[in-house]
Amino acid sequence: MRILVTGATGNVGRHIVAQLQDAGHEVRALTRDPAKAALPPGVEAVAGDLSDAGTLEDAFHGVEAVHLITFAGDGQDDLTNGSDLVALAERSGARRATVLGGWSPTSVESALAAGDLDWTIVQPKEFMGNALEWADEIRANRTVSMLADYPSAVVHEADIAAVAVRALTEDGHGGRNYPLSGPEALTPEERTRILAEATGQDITFVQLDEEGERARLRGYGYDDDYVEFGIQLATSPPGVAGVVLPTVEDVTGRPARTFALWAEENADRFRGVP
Repeated sequence: MRILVTGATGNVGRHIVAQLQDAGHEVRALTRDPAKAALPPGVEAVAGDLSDAGTLEDAFHGVEAVHLITFAGDGQDDLTNGSDLVALAERSGARRATVLGGWSPTSVESALAAGDLDWTIVQPKEFMGNALEWADEIRANRTVSMLADYPSAVVHEADIAAVAVRALTEDGHGGRNYPLSGPEALTPEERTRILAEATGQDITFVQLDEEGERARLRGYGYDDDYVEFGIQLATSPPGVAGVVLPTVEDVTGRPARTFALWAEENADRFRGVP
């Protein structure tokens, strides 16, 4: 199959590209700058901007399935042209589509529901890769500092990709919404301990109060609205955050990857001279 992957250079998109290619499919990867995409040999990188359907005719031409994301650009703003993207996929002859869903539906999900494609929404809980936000602090201070202390069933990006790949290449997934989690719910302190074991370093978890958390979030450059959203999330987390789901194994036939595995794969990114 010839399959178009949008968001191909993202944390999930790169896994989708690699897994499709490993399975013998012809992969076309959409990126704003193919010269900088650093995609595997044999992958067809094409330029385009998801927010402007007029730039996407070549990318969609002749594909049999498409993986979509719901945002475009560095600002991560939701796409408002979902109907144009779905219409373009239908005109291209695509039969299936997957979409990496977020916290709330966008124009992309709405257009898929109203269209003729066999669509599947892949809706992961917190990415394991979010722990990379801790890397600078770990390298500098051997600490992880935050307010949140609730367990989260974090999911490996390769498992998100594996579910999308099944839906793109197999029958039987149309009209399904697949919520995804990892195999266990872990607090930030527990993930810190796992990272310490994977890196061979002493890393300490530091529980912040609300003012400390505000200072931490402002240090990332977040505006006041996002900072207060972060405080609310840390103190009143969604009840589903720690719920472990069987979806990855149900769809792929293999257990979901653990955070310990993710930590081993990414250990070098947390090492360094403090």
